[in-house]
Amino acid sequence: MKVDPGIFKAYDIRGVVPEQLDEEIAYLVGRAFVRVVGSQQVVVGRDMRLSGPVLFDAVARGLTDEGADVLDIGLCATDQYYYACATTGSAGVMITASHNPKQYNGFKMVRQMPYLLSGDEGIQDIRRLVEAGGFGAPAASRGKVRPLDAREGFVAKVLSLIDADALQPLKVVIDAGNGMGGVMADQVYAHLPVSLVRLYFEPDGTFPHHGGDPLLPENRAELERRVVSEAAHCGFAFDGDADRFFSVDDRGEFVPGDFMTALLAREFLRDHPGSKVIYDLRASHAVPDAIRDAGGVPLMNRVGHAFIKKRMKDEEAVFAGEVTGHYYFRDFFYADSGIVPSLKVLEMLSRHGCKLSDLLKPLEERYFISGEINVPVAHADEKLARLEERYQDATLLHMDGLSVEYPDWHFNVRPSNTEPLLRLNLEARTPELMREKRDEVLSLIQS
Repeated sequence: MKVDPGIFKAYDIRGVVPEQLDEEIAYLVGRAFVRVVGSQQVVVGRDMRLSGPVLFDAVARGLTDEGADVLDIGLCATDQYYYACATTGSAGVMITASHNPKQYNGFKMVRQMPYLLSGDEGIQDIRRLVEAGGFGAPAASRGKVRPLDAREGFVAKVLSLIDADALQPLKVVIDAGNGMGGVMADQVYAHLPVSLVRLYFEPDGTFPHHGGDPLLPENRAELERRVVSEAAHCGFAFDGDADRFFSVDDRGEFVPGDFMTALLAREFLRDHPGSKVIYDLRASHAVPDAIRDAGGVPLMNRVGHAFIKKRMKDEEAVFAGEVTGHYYFRDFFYADSGIVPSLKVLEMLSRHGCKLSDLLKPLEERYFISGEINVPVAHADEKLARLEERYQDATLLHMDGLSVEYPDWHFNVRPSNTEPLLRLNLEARTPELMREKRDEVLSLIQS
């Protein structure tokens, strides 16, 4: 079978439909998945993308032709899918391309929660099986497809992770971006004393209002304006499949993911003293500093949800955060969720009785970060080699891309796993030094 090997990513399968990923490939992925994981029961969910129903039919046919039963949970957020996998003890296939544009789709695959297939563990095995073909006739005893409604149990689970009775009446603007976050938020927030301003809660795979990645400023601009005009306490946004969470404070200012990780880590360590907390290597020093100051143990990790879930389980970490809006919870099967951190923020504001901007101010006065800057490149390896040569007098780390550490500034540059980009995150001790070094590194990448 001729298939574009580039769709087999570090922690999922993802490509343009139908040019890179079509029904035939989806069918073969289904058959290969059963052979790689050996499971006879597979949860399958999908987001709102227009190609979702066709890919569901194809991958379900592949799974059942290999003799596996399919638990069809229908349209869902990815964290709801993780809940279904964990509570049924099943493997899983989630049909989604996360925040990618509407022409993309793909598969996030669970072996057994919290262990996901990754490029290191399983995805390349599926690629080899798909390329080789030759699966032969379907199993003598084909599997069956049956529906499973996981919504009510999921809502109960996420609400159990906070003290809902202690929440103060708060006003929140949520931009679901026509992704899966709106349906989920409505079901959960109906149980809370929250005045909710809804933006784009209707799932629509054409993304009619803005793109599905709230990290891009143009995709959160309306949310930032509405938080101010509505005099809301804060604003929340989710990506397309709602496993990532983004926040805007009471000033209408976007909250960087590393600052949110630091704030949430402090809350978890207040409730679970001395615990381990995992953060990704791109993060501001605000994160390990906050963890240590709260009496916790900071553990740095490579980027990627498949790798962080495994590390969390191995270390029994209570919480983990990535700068790109993935937040992971020990008590939610070590999985990332979009809705859970939104609830924890409400709990945090209720507990401290102050504005979100008040909690952020000490971090903003001490840590000066560039945010993640994406640079289109044709030859990422050459750029990384040039940067390593230029900064050879620094402390260098090759855990994920290139990390460069000086006493008063540091940065990480890593290739995207989904696009032809280098991603830069840089921090310095003063805003002037941050801007100077940001521009210096960018010019080296772009030259």
